[in-house]
Amino acid sequence: MATNVIIDGYNVLGFRGWRGLSSSQDIEKLREQLIEDLFCYWQLKGHTITLVFDAWREPSSEYREHRSGVEVVYTGWGERGDQVIQRMVRQFGKDCVIVSSDLEIIATAKAHSALTISAKEFQCRLETALQDKKTDKNVELDSNLAEHGKIDHSPIIGRLG
Repeated sequence: MATNVIIDGYNVLGFRGWRGLSSSQDIEKLREQLIEDLFCYWQLKGHTITLVFDAWREPSSEYREHRSGVEVVYTGWGERGDQVIQRMVRQFGKDCVIVSSDLEIIATAKAHSALTISAKEFQCRLETALQDKKTDKNVELDSNLAEHGKIDHSPIIGRLG
């Protein structure tokens, strides 16, 4: 069974600097960038990813959308992201990894044998995975170009000028 990675969205965004932003457009850009980064992570790792955002102040019901390999959940009126994540922990138990730094969520995860990782640690792992993917693409591009005679790997002899 695939591992379900359930992410406390605003917890992770906290390590990306969202607390210093004042405009909702800036926060939306940060959310979109996180979704894009998680898509790349999903391509690399193949885990099922669910990203949960608080929307409990908005007068609407829970909303879910699938975006680029990531299920994004916006909580409903009066329900916090923590509650949604705890409900999912109870559902998946040991078949999930919870990404959050919230102590109540971590306690629920441990009580249901789920693995936990702090938002800060996950952000570091995500950055490393994205950097590795970028490096792999550059190596792949260089080898493809070299194969077609577009890159000369021979050392430069002498100086120009």
